[in-house]
Amino acid sequence: MRNDIPLTVVENLVEDPELRFTPNGVPLVRFTIASTPRSFDREAEAWRDGEPTFLDCSAWRQPAENLAASARKGARLVVVGRLRTERWESPEGEKRSKMVMDADEVAASMTFATLSITRTTRPVPPQATAPDDPWATATPTRPTPAATTETPQGQKPPF
Repeated sequence: MRNDIPLTVVENLVEDPELRFTPNGVPLVRFTIASTPRSFDREAEAWRDGEPTFLDCSAWRQPAENLAASARKGARLVVVGRLRTERWESPEGEKRSKMVMDADEVAASMTFATLSITRTTRPVPPQATAPDDPWATATPTRPTPAATTETPQGQKPPF
């Protein structure tokens, strides 16, 4: 069992996701979601916004590319992932840290939006096949049926 802190967050995207690629070509997207709590002020008879909470997130590989191609600033997202602490030292030598979320799944919230799902296709790299591999010459199309033949009793087969 991993010692990660699992988390599901449903919040708004602060700005367009930023897609980058590692030197090895692996896609990485960074994005920030925010939550602003609201409470009703009975004296003023109005809703008041509280202090917003921002959460920096990242996603890798295909989810990264899909998010960068699909989501824009203001979109309400459902993000499932793990919390972790990022630590660094400032140029002045002060130790700093913040909580960040490594997203495993990202989806659009359907509460205030509609969605059209388009399945992505992944290119398949060519693979060497063994010369005696019967699947090496297989085709994606179904072979045409052979002409029907009569059974020895003079009847057509039941299939």
